[in-house]
Amino acid sequence: MEQKEVTVNTNKIFEGKIINLRVDEVKLPNGKVTTREIVEHPGGVSIVAVNEEGKILLVKQYRKPAEESLLEIPAGKLEKGEDPLICAKRELLEETGYEAGFIKQLITFYTTPGFSNEKMYLYFAKDLKKYTAQPDEDEFLEVYEYTPEELWEMILQNQIKDSKTIIGILYYLKMRSSL
Repeated sequence: MEQKEVTVNTNKIFEGKIINLRVDEVKLPNGKVTTREIVEHPGGVSIVAVNEEGKILLVKQYRKPAEESLLEIPAGKLEKGEDPLICAKRELLEETGYEAGFIKQLITFYTTPGFSNEKMYLYFAKDLKKYTAQPDEDEFLEVYEYTPEELWEMILQNQIKDSKTIIGILYYLKMRSSL
């Protein structure tokens, strides 16, 4: 039986360019009332892009919240009302300089449902054609290519720490024969 929390009141705390923050007062299934701090996010896409050699493209960029450079699959934020497929194609080109001849959605998941409503749409892309990367003016990216086996070892050695990247790589490793 599903246990729901009923929103009694919502208080908007912050509205930003990327996220909003609100505090909801909720009634629990046992009748008690408490608060939930919620980060509102428009959602995003991430892409497992595989080149002709079977290598997966990753981008390396400095992430201020983590205070380190992270290796990640290409990804980006959905614009308001944007179709996730259109966003995935745009982000792949912007971040890596590649366009996909074939792209398909694999799964969707919530990145951190304990405090955020961000939904991530994971895509698989192949038949890549090289153009010029067009990163946003505040993005400083380096593109790398790794074999699936190298990436598995990098995950085991804690060299890849980004959750969407780990999910994407593991999904690909399990499903690649059917993709």
